[in-house]
Amino acid sequence: MLPEPVPSRLLQPPARTSLGWREWLALPALGVEAIKAKIDTGARSSVLHVEALETFREGGVLHVRFVVRVRRRGDTVIACRAPVSDRRQVTDSGGHRSERWFIRTDIVLAGQRFATDINLSDRRSMLFPLLVGRSTLDGRFCVDPALSYTCPRPARDVPAPP
Repeated sequence: MLPEPVPSRLLQPPARTSLGWREWLALPALGVEAIKAKIDTGARSSVLHVEALETFREGGVLHVRFVVRVRRRGDTVIACRAPVSDRRQVTDSGGHRSERWFIRTDIVLAGQRFATDINLSDRRSMLFPLLVGRSTLDGRFCVDPALSYTCPRPARDVPAPP
């Protein structure tokens, strides 16, 4: 007896939201309501431009304190703090290695809210203050480099996942 054929709808991966090469997103736990990001499938990790980075301990847990500068009709400076999730070597696109602090924080992108790891670095010479790497995108989104700003600016009230 031959096995039943698998229906074709079960063989197809679930539909994923398409993103362009640049998008608006939010980092609600950091108080960043909207920030422009470059979507980069060539980068493994996501990286956020920060200034005045310093570490401190609170309740025995290592934290970082830093400033995020959002460029909109003049600069908006946001003071942020977060527990450290890791510190490890990162190789940039020029092949230079440096040790960077990582935090785990919520991101709101394309109407979805989820936690991701972001490393903190000086990106002042870059066009975008935030680069979203493939580890953040994996399993959630497809990227079409011909598109740009396909998603509306994030809403303030996107709930955290259960």
